[in-house]
Amino acid sequence: MPRGLVTTAAVLLLTLPAAAHAEEDAAVLFRAIGMPQIIEVMREEGVGYGETIGSDLLRGQGGAGWSALVSDIYDASTMTSEMLAGFEARLEGVDLDPLLEFFESDRGRRIVDLEVSARRALLDDEVEEAAKAAAMDLRDRRPDRLALLEAFVEANDLVESNVMGAMNSNYAFYMGLMDGNAFDGALTESEILSDVWSQEPEIRSDTEDWVYSYLALAYDPLSDSDVEAYIALSKTEAGRALNRALFGAFDDLFVDISRRLGKGAARFLVGEDI
Repeated sequence: MPRGLVTTAAVLLLTLPAAAHAEEDAAVLFRAIGMPQIIEVMREEGVGYGETIGSDLLRGQGGAGWSALVSDIYDASTMTSEMLAGFEARLEGVDLDPLLEFFESDRGRRIVDLEVSARRALLDDEVEEAAKAAAMDLRDRRPDRLALLEAFVEANDLVESNVMGAMNSNYAFYMGLMDGNAFDGALTESEILSDVWSQEPEIRSDTEDWVYSYLALAYDPLSDSDVEAYIALSKTEAGRALNRALFGAFDDLFVDISRRLGKGAARFLVGEDI
C-alpha cells in the first residue's frame, strides 16, 4: 500500500473521533445553557407574534389556516435542530471546557434555571410590566447593581446584537412579503431597507427596556459575586465565542422564520390558498 494512503488513513482515524467529540461537547453545552427550554418559550412568543400579524396585517382573515401555518413555522423541534446545527458549526475549534465547567457547576445551573424561568415568566404581560418597574427602580435604589447589569450587557453586547437581529428579522419579513407579491411592485428592496432602518430608534429603545427588565428579573436572586463571575466568563475567549455562536445561530434561524412568515402572510393577502 502506498505510504500516503497509510498516512491519510491514520489522520482520519485521529480526526474523526475528535470532530465527533467536539460536536458532542457543543450539544452538551447547548443543553447546559438551557437552549431547548428557551426555544420552547420562543415558540410561544412566536405564536403570539403570529396572532398579532393575523390581527393587524391580515385583519383577522387568516383564520385556522394562518394559525396552522404559524404553528408549523414555529415548530420547536425544527427550531431546536436548526439552532443546534448553527451553534455547533460556529463553535468548531473552540475549547469548550471552561464553558462546560461553568454551566455544569451549581452556580451555572442556578443561573440557567433563573434565565429560563424569567424568560417564561415574561410571557405574562403583568410580569413584564412589574419587571420594567423593577429595572427602573434599580436606577434610584440600587445604582451599584444597575452598573453591574450594565457591565454584563456590555460584555455580551446584548443591546446591539439584539437590535441588529430584530432589524434583520424585520427586513426578512418584508422580503418574504415581496417574494409573495404582497406589494405588487409598489415597494423596492431599497425602500424596504430604508423603512427598516427608520425603525431602528424604536427597536433600540424597546430592546433596552426588555433586556434590563429581563436581567433585573432573572438575576435578582443572584449575589453580586455570581454576576461578576458570569461577566468574567463572558469576557474570556470561550465566552466571546459562545456569545457569537448564539447570536449568529439565532440570527440565521429567525431570518429564515421571518421570511417564511412574510411569504406565508403574502399568500393570504393576495388571496391564494395555503
